[in-house]
Amino acid sequence: GREAQPPPPRARTPTMHDEPHVEGSDSTGLRVTDPERPVHFHLDEVLAFLIFWALAVIVFAQFFTRYVLNDSLAWTEEIARYLLMVLTFVGAAVVFRRRSHIAVEALALWLPMGAQRLLAAAVGVVTVAFVALLCWFSVGIIRRMGVQRMTVFDLPMSIVYGGVALGCVLMLWRAGQALLADARRGFRPPPNDLVKDDAKGEP
Repeated sequence: GREAQPPPPRARTPTMHDEPHVEGSDSTGLRVTDPERPVHFHLDEVLAFLIFWALAVIVFAQFFTRYVLNDSLAWTEEIARYLLMVLTFVGAAVVFRRRSHIAVEALALWLPMGAQRLLAAAVGVVTVAFVALLCWFSVGIIRRMGVQRMTVFDLPMSIVYGGVALGCVLMLWRAGQALLADARRGFRPPPNDLVKDDAKGEP
């Protein structure tokens, strides 16, 4: 008789938290099909990249001067702490753009599609409202911290919290973009490609 044909790959059920697939892009949104096309950089990713490597260099300098030269730089610990604060909020904007936040989908998967759409709309609106509230409070903190100075450098702490406020603004920008994209799609789950791992597994 004829040999048994392998079963077709299974399509994964899309959820409201899945990121829409863009033809010619990888998971980061960078175009990979045509090497001659320019790579698209994003402001939040560039800032996160620069802050991360500045933090890495400062931490290495602190380690080297303390444990190798036995003469630690006094300012490295404080500046590294401030950079880590700013990196947390700027990096959160990157996560918003990639839709990589941890999501609890146990309830959503059991709901009918209409209820999933309502839940997705509610989550998007609450998220934007919460991040907007963060932006409002961060601006107030900048005003209050203008009189406080850094420990090592004679600079106002409002500079540090200004970086935090910048991260909050970037988060609001990305959260608003995600909400508008979902609204244009009617808050329906985006289409997904076939899962490659399922093609290798059992039917």
